[in-house]
Amino acid sequence: MGAEEAGRTTIETMEKESTENNEKHVTDSDPKINYRGWKAMPFIIGNETFEKLGAIGTLANLLVYLTTVFNLKNITATNIINIFSGSTNFATLIGAFLSDTYFGRYKTIGFCTFTSFLGLLVIQLTAVFKNLHPPHCAKESKTCRGPTAGQMTFLLAGFGLLLVGAAGVRPCNLAFGADQFNPKTDSGKKGINSFFNWYFFTFTFAQMVSLTLIVYVQSNVSWAIGLGIPAALMFISCIVYFMGAKIYVKVKPSGSPITSIVQVLVVATKKRSLKLPAEHQTISLFNYVPPKSINSRLPYTFQFRLLDKAAIVTPQDKINPDGSAGNPWNLCSIQQVEEAKCVVRVLPIWLSAILYHLVIVQNHTLLVFQALQSDRRVGHSNFKIPGASYNVFLMLSMTLWLPIYDRILVPFLRRLTGKEGGITLLQRMGTGIFLSALCMLVAAVVEEHRRNLALTNPIGVQPRKGDISSMSGLWLIPQLALAGLAESFTAVGQVELYYKQFPENMRSIGGSLFYCGMAGSSYLSTLLITIVHNSSSKSASGNWLPEDLNKGRLDLFYYMIAALEIMNLGYFILCSQWFKYKENYTGSLELKQVPKQSETSTVAV
Repeated sequence: MGAEEAGRTTIETMEKESTENNEKHVTDSDPKINYRGWKAMPFIIGNETFEKLGAIGTLANLLVYLTTVFNLKNITATNIINIFSGSTNFATLIGAFLSDTYFGRYKTIGFCTFTSFLGLLVIQLTAVFKNLHPPHCAKESKTCRGPTAGQMTFLLAGFGLLLVGAAGVRPCNLAFGADQFNPKTDSGKKGINSFFNWYFFTFTFAQMVSLTLIVYVQSNVSWAIGLGIPAALMFISCIVYFMGAKIYVKVKPSGSPITSIVQVLVVATKKRSLKLPAEHQTISLFNYVPPKSINSRLPYTFQFRLLDKAAIVTPQDKINPDGSAGNPWNLCSIQQVEEAKCVVRVLPIWLSAILYHLVIVQNHTLLVFQALQSDRRVGHSNFKIPGASYNVFLMLSMTLWLPIYDRILVPFLRRLTGKEGGITLLQRMGTGIFLSALCMLVAAVVEEHRRNLALTNPIGVQPRKGDISSMSGLWLIPQLALAGLAESFTAVGQVELYYKQFPENMRSIGGSLFYCGMAGSSYLSTLLITIVHNSSSKSASGNWLPEDLNKGRLDLFYYMIAALEIMNLGYFILCSQWFKYKENYTGSLELKQVPKQSETSTVAV
């Protein structure tokens, strides 16, 4: 879970400025807001710490739990985790929309934190009570009884509750903490910066504790205790959160910017039969910017001109006295259209990111099975690193590289190129995609070496899996290190691209778009694994992804992913040549403001 969680913190970092801006209308309209600032932080940071310890502590080792306690096959367990991970990431878009439009962040976080506790409790109960999981399978047994329909239903109910919890907590928790400070004052701005620093500290702390201590308890002491600890921590999180209820600043929902995007698409579809004149000719386009709009004014662009039809005024369109559209589902302003274009423009890049994240997904799932059939001993001791704990090295790779990149490499490249970031965001992302392909090539070579040693020089047997290779599990570190480097380039660059290219009030949508991209990667990984597993099982060369990796060809699967990444790099380069960065409004192609009366404005394009 390391790379995905680290990606989330990056998103949340880039949303800091957006959070400050998006709440300006709240402070303007309600000067009586009593910002308690740091007085609220013990409750919020305490809630964050316990919530992350609870969530990560369970999810980090869930794959091993499904295969050892529920006796599921490797492929089945991997697909379940991929679908669950994809669904939780996709659900953040729905959670953000419901929070912004209907419930507000306070109620959303409170409800979803408690729902997460119930989900963790349900999963913990499956380990406590024998009738809620299949009978224990002896080490010497080659076949084990799987879960009943009732047992799987109860387990999936826990997954469902966790999904609901993640949908609300992930997009709202950081912004809610920033709500407690006044973004208009210097002390408030400093408080927000300090809060983010504490937030990232709790994230790192939760990651390290979860991937080491909690995973160790689960794998070596007791699953009932190991899963009970995260559930108890999540319950404490609920208590701490509601203890501060009387002093929180509770921002009221003000509507989601997703609505504006949908309006442009709907109106452009309605007016698809209208004709646009040739470029650089004068046409009548409706232009209205709300007085309290926090978005920067955008210049007119000639890409996606079909969307411009949403701003063509017809005799049937009505204009309110203040200059706004009488019905926003029949007429949109050219500013709305340009904001929608910002979103549409990044979608091809987003599709490339889905393919890129396939590499990260494999390092969270299939690599765990590789580790279980490798020599996990540290030195000559009897201590074994839990299979799920190897992802700590991915997180460490990111943690060590990002400061070096920011403090050393960027200033050096800035002197060479003259660019603020040293290289462009798309160049940064392309570098990460190249590293992801290299990561899969290294993973394939290491897996081939692991498999050969397992067949020629095994050191033991992994129950219900196969022989344990004499290859040290530390050989898995190079591919994890490359995956961490790839994340620091592509994931961070992707988040920054969304942040800078989206209008100010849509930057939270950029975070949700990142999550949805990871969701697409999880679903795509499930599809690829299923296709390869079913098709290769009927081939003469044998199944690539059997229960015993030593009898399969996981290395060929990795080579296949590497080939996809190389093709993805070519696709990304083509998209980069077409991509047009958002520009600030300079006054060219001026869009005159609509007077506060029922009349339209003219724009020269």
